[in-house]
Amino acid sequence: MHRQAEERSLKTIDATCPLVTKVHHEAKRFANEDYDILLIGHAGHEEVEGTAGEAPDHIQLVQGPEDVPGIVVRDPARVSWLSQTTLSVDETLETVAAIRERFPLLLDPPSDDICYATQNRQLAVKEIAREADLVIVVGSGNSSNSVRLVEVALEAGARTSYRVDDASEIDEAWLEGVSTVSVTSGASVPEELVEGVLAFLAERGYPDAQAVHSAEESLIFALPKELRRDLKAAGRS
Repeated sequence: MHRQAEERSLKTIDATCPLVTKVHHEAKRFANEDYDILLIGHAGHEEVEGTAGEAPDHIQLVQGPEDVPGIVVRDPARVSWLSQTTLSVDETLETVAAIRERFPLLLDPPSDDICYATQNRQLAVKEIAREADLVIVVGSGNSSNSVRLVEVALEAGARTSYRVDDASEIDEAWLEGVSTVSVTSGASVPEELVEGVLAFLAERGYPDAQAVHSAEESLIFALPKELRRDLKAAGRS
């Protein structure tokens, strides 16, 4: 019989990251201003390929700090960077720092392009991993977000961490000698899959899951100019 443990669960949040579209717009804007654009990301990732396709003559891929010495630009004073939105926050900032060392006039995007949901989950996992013997990440193996959450948990001090698609993939051997289990999920995971994992754990002596919130994941968007004008006109009538 496993000892009862305090569980922490990060509830699923709709994962569509509107910043991907914004990155595409910024790529086109930087290209129109004739900047060399350094795109931080993973080769072959669909988001990276999509962004690169917006300005192929201006964009070069930088996968990490190790790529920085090989960067060739036309004008060191006209270099900008963008990033794959689902990257690790720490990984991105490390690469940006290395680029800025070579190009001190590096132009930043107008705002942080790492998806808020991704960033907040990583921050929350760092908090819960310190107290966890085991961290279970619910998410697809094809999701770089989910895979990265496992890595973040281990880096932050969790004794063990595993990714599962759903409760059926949990190996009961993982629970041997475990007193504290924490559960999180990739940003696009249906809540019923997370609930299934929590139910599985409750049946094995880990009840009373609690939600952990490290930051708000809300984004506020201004209404389109045309709609604001229509609403203002309607208010007058």
